[in-house]
Amino acid sequence: MSGRKIGNFVRLTASYIVLIALSIAALYPAVWILMASFRPGKSLYSKTLIPEQFTLAHYTELFTSPVYMFGTWYANTFKIALFSMLIGVVLTLLTSYAVSRFRFRARKTALSVVLILGMFPGFMSMIAIYLLLKEFNLLDTHIALILVYASGAPLMGTFIAKGYLDTIPRSLDEAARIDGASNFGIFTRVILPLSRPMITYMALTQFVGPWVDFIFARLILRTKENWTVAVGMWDMVNTITNSNFTLFSAGAVMISVPIMILFAFLQRLLVDGLTAGASKG
Repeated sequence: MSGRKIGNFVRLTASYIVLIALSIAALYPAVWILMASFRPGKSLYSKTLIPEQFTLAHYTELFTSPVYMFGTWYANTFKIALFSMLIGVVLTLLTSYAVSRFRFRARKTALSVVLILGMFPGFMSMIAIYLLLKEFNLLDTHIALILVYASGAPLMGTFIAKGYLDTIPRSLDEAARIDGASNFGIFTRVILPLSRPMITYMALTQFVGPWVDFIFARLILRTKENWTVAVGMWDMVNTITNSNFTLFSAGAVMISVPIMILFAFLQRLLVDGLTAGASKG
């Protein structure tokens, strides 16, 4: 065996070892959570990964326990994520359409402002947002979360959506304008039908963010009936006297189900939207 073949074999073997190690590191926590959700008891520790006995009692307790109110938290989270997604996608599409199709004096300045603001972490603005919501009496309300999540969507998605819209030929706009279409008509009848992959990508990312967010929801929501799933599950394990880790695992599995379903059915459009939007800025 030549030296080149030996080198290729060593590199290929090392690559497989690294990929296997990364796969184990990524999959083991998910498998552990799944198996813990079927394990009797409340303990975090277990001698074996696979439970000796399987039970669905934790899933039943999630939706029947008057203490945890998981069903209410689940509905609250779904409502917040859904409305944040709808409003956020509309705002991002309108913003990206304006900077992609129109040329105005402050266009480059607006893009620079969006880019710079998107670089700052959300933690920096939490106190200011908290005080602003307090002045408008919006603390402990779902509308506060929806407004903040939806308003922040253009900061994260404008450049990717603009890159996708730039790939749509302007000749289609000109042909529609010759037929008498207005700018809004071009947007709704030409741009939106051709932007389904990008809309899918933005909808998924905008839905997942509010669905799993904990920090801002914990800051704003105070009463137990208004909590989201993330805040409610944190309450399950935040004290020594209330550390039901197997119930927490069942809740984590329930949280992941809608996201897995969405990604499974919309995977092709998701990849198309991400790659097309990243190819041209």
